[in-house]
Amino acid sequence: MFAPYPLRVGHAMSVVTLILAFLASGCATAPEPSPEPEPEPPRVQAPPEPEPEPEIRIQPTAPERYVVQPGDTLWDISNHFLRDPWYWPELWVANPQIPNPHLIYPGDIITLYYVDGRPHLTVDGGPRVRPTVRLSPRVRAEPLPPSLDVPIQALQQFLVRPRIVTEQQMEDSAYLLASQDERMVFGAHDRVYARRLAEDPLGTRYNVYRAGGELRDPVTGEMLGFEAIPVGDAELVREGDPATVVLTRSDREALTGDRLLPQDDSDQAFLFTPSTPDPDAEGQIISLFDAISQIARFQVAVINLGEREGIERGHVFATYQSGRQVRDRFAGRGNETVTLPDERVGLMMVFRTFEKVSYALVMESTHPIERGYAVKHP
Repeated sequence: MFAPYPLRVGHAMSVVTLILAFLASGCATAPEPSPEPEPEPPRVQAPPEPEPEPEIRIQPTAPERYVVQPGDTLWDISNHFLRDPWYWPELWVANPQIPNPHLIYPGDIITLYYVDGRPHLTVDGGPRVRPTVRLSPRVRAEPLPPSLDVPIQALQQFLVRPRIVTEQQMEDSAYLLASQDERMVFGAHDRVYARRLAEDPLGTRYNVYRAGGELRDPVTGEMLGFEAIPVGDAELVREGDPATVVLTRSDREALTGDRLLPQDDSDQAFLFTPSTPDPDAEGQIISLFDAISQIARFQVAVINLGEREGIERGHVFATYQSGRQVRDRFAGRGNETVTLPDERVGLMMVFRTFEKVSYALVMESTHPIERGYAVKHP
């Protein structure tokens, strides 16, 4: 006889066991929930790298000590020590033992020395550092000469006199009309009749100017102003219309039609320390002061860069002659046009600034400098 029931129960039990084992394994291998990602820390921006210090080149023939002579200028003294004179402020070390350590006087001994391989300049000798005591029954006093930062005698008349005005300012200003003896040319101490001074009190002082040419940007064509050429000074001595003025100073002959502008002495400056402009500063010479076509050392030019471009007194520019175009008759194609490279011909320093233009004094020149030459960072 067969016994099927035990076999069926055992088969059922094995199936139940298999299902329970499968469920147990499934529960054991169920994936755990993944943790939430941590937030990234905020990024810290690295500080900007410091600008490299300028390379200061010492002249191969630079002396260890130099005695300042009468007539020396800061530019001349800088040239004794530096290849690039405008780096003088980078080397200068003030001597706290003497008064006015930033000014230089004849007799001062300037010493060149090195600290950690870097050159330095200072006043280390002379009458201010080691004064000479003279035995005498009375005291001798002698005033010190003016500071020698720049050749003041070369730009004395330019310190407050160059002026850039608008066309309307020139047309609305007072003007010289005539003289008692019918002369048309006047000089210092002459009495001259003038108009448009009816509202000014006696004793008012004026600068006398002659209308110069208009100044335009050679690249954009922008009107930069009108140049007022200094003629002299005048003082109102009799009111009325016409009024009477006396020419108190004459830089050149005064003519009928010359303009009278209120005297402006608020912008005087007697110290000019050479420095470099922005590396991207670049412009052109747009006018030559008191010259026809060419200028050289200690003459003045007007450049088309002003206060709006960040130009300041003391900025030094290199002057470049624009390369001319020539025909190459020897090239294979024949008569090919070639532009020659620009050539550096001098250095000039800004001494007076206006909004759109500046006046600069030529400090060095190897060739005559003309209108249209480029000015760039030296």
